[in-house]
Amino acid sequence: MSDALARLLARIRTRLGRPAEARGAEEVAARPAGRVAGPIPARARVEGEARVALFTKMAKAVGSEVERLAHPGEVPGAVLRYLRFHNLPKRLVAAADPLLEASGLARAPLLEVRTGAVTADDPVGITVAEAGVAETGTLVLASTPERPTMLAFLPETAVVLLPLDRLDGSYEESWQRIRERFGTPPRSVNFVTGPSRTADIGLRLTMGAHGPKRLLILLVDRTESA
Repeated sequence: MSDALARLLARIRTRLGRPAEARGAEEVAARPAGRVAGPIPARARVEGEARVALFTKMAKAVGSEVERLAHPGEVPGAVLRYLRFHNLPKRLVAAADPLLEASGLARAPLLEVRTGAVTADDPVGITVAEAGVAETGTLVLASTPERPTMLAFLPETAVVLLPLDRLDGSYEESWQRIRERFGTPPRSVNFVTGPSRTADIGLRLTMGAHGPKRLLILLVDRTESA
């Protein structure tokens, strides 16, 4: 920032009665610690099986497909059934996440699985959600070195694992989970509600305009082995 701009901003702060730049930055940094929790809608105040049922209902209402699994070992079979049902290639790129590694997905004999950077030629991407929001059937995806953001956006078909111990009732709870998990926010946090769609052109619904046209959510009950 140039000296002239710094002087101009300093005069504006003085006229507005605001603190000096350094003190202002300290106040901004302190605000998250003293934040007041937002209101949580009554619909989101559910627990246990009622929370799972609400998430499933809301996710299906926006076009997601949802399957519940007892443990990670059931992931390869669920993925293979889904790809067969939709007549999709048995080729996918996966996140290098411990949960996926524990599932044995890479060793499934009928699937071609690799990890690494996703490309436009990859038909299916599979990753793991940081959290889920039952209130709206939303997935919370946080970028990490093991879980690149584009895994859930570039392929036409996205498969996302959501451990049930990460399923929250409301957005506020999921944000708190992110704060506790990362401390400072990761590079990106994405809230995904259903597959990509738009009706901007001629008011005709088009799937996959800005991301995957298909979304499979695998709810995993027990993840202790992972």
